[in-house]
Amino acid sequence: DWKNKRIKNEKEMFIMKLRKNILTTLLLAIGFILHQITPGILGGMKFDFLLIFMIVSLLLNPKFENVMFTGLLAGLLSAMTTSFPGGQLPNIIDKMVACLILFVIIKFFYQFKNNSIVVGVIGGIGTFISGTVFLGSARLMVGLPVPMNVLMRAVVLPTTLINGIGIVFIYGLVRRAIKLSGITSC
Repeated sequence: DWKNKRIKNEKEMFIMKLRKNILTTLLLAIGFILHQITPGILGGMKFDFLLIFMIVSLLLNPKFENVMFTGLLAGLLSAMTTSFPGGQLPNIIDKMVACLILFVIIKFFYQFKNNSIVVGVIGGIGTFISGTVFLGSARLMVGLPVPMNVLMRAVVLPTTLINGIGIVFIYGLVRRAIKLSGITSC
């Protein structure tokens, strides 16, 4: 009897982990598609939807296994579609590093994960970390077309602000969709 209970518990745990992985994959796929089809606004800048949905996934499931899974999957998706020459490996590195640092930040602020200001700040910090690590690793591996400080001011800082605002709305929408769908394992 205890053996059957253990097997049943293991099955339930497996199904719950599978659901969370499917949710993460679905969120990243949505972010990937939105990022590809969204036109630039404000002088060509646009929300980095893949990065936003990566951070939303971490906010919904801040378990270390999900952090690693999310970082690797988001990095691979970014690497496949980067327009930056030689940017494949820097994309993977930046997403993994950003996820690991965000893991610590989200754990620290977890009790405030439903506060819009905190969510926006976490989104901005994640975007800033991702952009900075990407540019730094790209500079070391393949070089940059212009100085790093120019790219930081022209690309990373505006994207940080835009994503910080965008994540507040996306996170709220995703949480509401999960609630309306009746998903209880997140």
